[in-house]
Amino acid sequence: MDTGSQFYDEARHPDGQPRPASTAILERIDTLEEGELERRQRTADATMLNMGITFNVYGRDGQQEQIFPFDLVPRVIDADEWATVERGLAQRIRALNLFLDDVYNDQKCLTDGIVPRSMIDTAKTLRPQCVGQKPPNGVWCHVTGTDLVRDRDGTIYVLEDNLRVPSGVSYVLENREVMKRTFPQLMSGLPIAPVENYPEQLLETLQYVSPRPASEASIVVLTPGMFNSAYFEHSYLAQQMGVELVEGSDLVVADDVLYARTTRGRQRVDVVYRRIDDDFLDPEAFREDSMLGVPGLMRAYHAGNVALCNAPGTGIADDKAIYQFVPDIIRYYLGEDAILPNVPTYLCHDEAQRSHVLENLGDMVVKPTNESGGYGIVIGPKATKQELADVADRIRATPREYIAQPMLGLSVVPTLIDGELCQRHVDLRPFILCRGEDVFVLPGGLTRVALREGSTVVNSSQGGGSKDTWVVEPNGSGRYSRGGSVLTVGSGKG
Repeated sequence: MDTGSQFYDEARHPDGQPRPASTAILERIDTLEEGELERRQRTADATMLNMGITFNVYGRDGQQEQIFPFDLVPRVIDADEWATVERGLAQRIRALNLFLDDVYNDQKCLTDGIVPRSMIDTAKTLRPQCVGQKPPNGVWCHVTGTDLVRDRDGTIYVLEDNLRVPSGVSYVLENREVMKRTFPQLMSGLPIAPVENYPEQLLETLQYVSPRPASEASIVVLTPGMFNSAYFEHSYLAQQMGVELVEGSDLVVADDVLYARTTRGRQRVDVVYRRIDDDFLDPEAFREDSMLGVPGLMRAYHAGNVALCNAPGTGIADDKAIYQFVPDIIRYYLGEDAILPNVPTYLCHDEAQRSHVLENLGDMVVKPTNESGGYGIVIGPKATKQELADVADRIRATPREYIAQPMLGLSVVPTLIDGELCQRHVDLRPFILCRGEDVFVLPGGLTRVALREGSTVVNSSQGGGSKDTWVVEPNGSGRYSRGGSVLTVGSGKG
C-alpha cells in the first residue's frame, strides 16, 4: 500500500511504521486471509441496504435515493489528540453562542470593531425577525457540526461551522452498528470511545431548554418530509429518542402555544428539534409561501411557550465570511486564544484581499459564503481557464458572496478500493451539543472520505462516502478503558 508521503498519513509514520493508535488495527488487518476484507465489505454493504441507511440526491434526473457509501476500514484518532480537539470545539461553541446573543441584542462586538458591522448588515443569514430574541437558558446553537481537516504537516484546522441544521450524526451511529455486526473481531478488546449514547445526550439537550420541567417536556422532531435528503436521519433520531416525528401540517399554534394534532386531540409541544431552514419555519415570520412550517410558531417561541433547537438566526455565525473572525470572537468573549486554528481565509468583500485572490486564483479554493454540500466551490489548481474566468467575474460582481482559501493537502487514510487498500482523502465532522456551559462532544464524529482517486471532495452528494471513526487509547490506560466509558464490543453495548 502506498504510504502517500505527499500527504499526512493518519495511520502510518513517513517511514511506514504504524502510528501508536493504529498499530493494533493494522496488525489485525494484516493477519486476515486474502479476500477476507473484501468479503466483509460486501457484508457491510448488504447490512447498510437492509438497514435502509440512505440519502436523497437531487440532480437533472430528479430525486434519487442512494445507499450511503461506507468503507469498512476505520479512521483512527489518538485519544490524547482528541482531548485537545474536544476542548477546542467546546471553546468555539461557547464563544459562538455568546456572539449570536450579542449580534441580535447589544451588538457590543460590532461597536468594539471585533466584527465589521458591514459584514453583519450585508449577510444573507441575518434574520431581522430575531432581533431582541432571548432563547431559553441563553442557548442558541444546541446542535453543531463543525468540519475539521488535517493539512500536510499534521495540523488540524477548523474548515467551517454548521450551526443551522447540521446533518450526518445518524451515519456516525449506524456506521458503528454496522462495524459491530460485520467485523467484531477487529474491534474486540480495543479501548474505543463509545458513540451510542448520543441520542440520550441529544434528548437531555432538548429537555434542558423546555419551558416546562424536563420530566414533563413534550418534544418533536420537525422534518420537511420524506423527500428531504436527510429524512433517514430525522426519522432515525426521533425513533432513538422516543419522540414524535412530525411535519408542519401536524402542528398548530393557538393562543401562542404550540400543539401537535393527535388521535387523542391536541397535545402541547414544548421543544421542537427543527430540521427545517429558517426561511421555511413560519410563513407568518419568514417566507409567506412556505408550506413546510407552522404559522405562528415564532409567536409561540417569542412568548416563551416553546423552544426551537437550533434557535432561528444562528446562520449568521456559520456564514463563511464571518468564519474569518472566529478566533477574534473567541478572544473577545472568552479571553482565550483559539485552541483550534482556522484555515487562512481571504474575504473578497475587502478590496485588498480581493485583489490578492484575483491575482492568485489558480492557487486558491473559492467558496460561496452561504452554500453547502460542496456546491459552488471552485478548486483553483484543478479548474479550467474558463472556470477561473467565470468565478473571477462572479467575485467582482458580488464580492461579499465569496471567500478564498489556500489549497490544503487533506490527510489520507487506508481505504478499501476494488479489494486493495489505497490512500484516500478525508475530513471530519464532530457533533457538539450545548447546554450552556455544559458542552458534550461526540467522540470522533463523521469521517467523510473522497472515494475517487485524487479527489478532495468528500460530500456524499458528489461521490464521497464515510467511515467509522475510532478514538483510541494506544496504552489502554485512560477514560475509555476504565469503568463506564469503555466500548465492550463483545456484549454489543457502549
